[in-house]
Amino acid sequence: MSELLLLAQSSDGGGGGSAVILIFYLIVIVIGIASMWVIFGKAGEPGWAAIIPIYNYIVLLRIVGRPWWWLLLAFIPIVGFIVAIMIYMDLAKAFGKGTGFGCGLLILPIIFFPILAFGDAQYLGPPN
Repeated sequence: MSELLLLAQSSDGGGGGSAVILIFYLIVIVIGIASMWVIFGKAGEPGWAAIIPIYNYIVLLRIVGRPWWWLLLAFIPIVGFIVAIMIYMDLAKAFGKGTGFGCGLLILPIIFFPILAFGDAQYLGPPN
């Protein structure tokens, strides 16, 4: 009985922080989707592909000039991280940016993807 009393006492007024976190999380998701949508559009791909989970990776591979089977490599634990590094570096180069910008895409995507999407970067084609 005392456990129920403790649960009832702790549940009043404790949900405000989680609502703020949820709103922040939703804002981050919307920014990420909007950024990928615009990046896909700049590269001549359909923007709606950004919201389809596996297909968006295939489109990203097409944008950077990598074969579709790299998607399979992305599911191998350590190899997947190396593949992600290579894809982000190639994405930066495909838009005329350098290796430092590619590192930014990898480390701070919430900052660098909107810069790539809403900035003046133009798609130049696959870097290969």
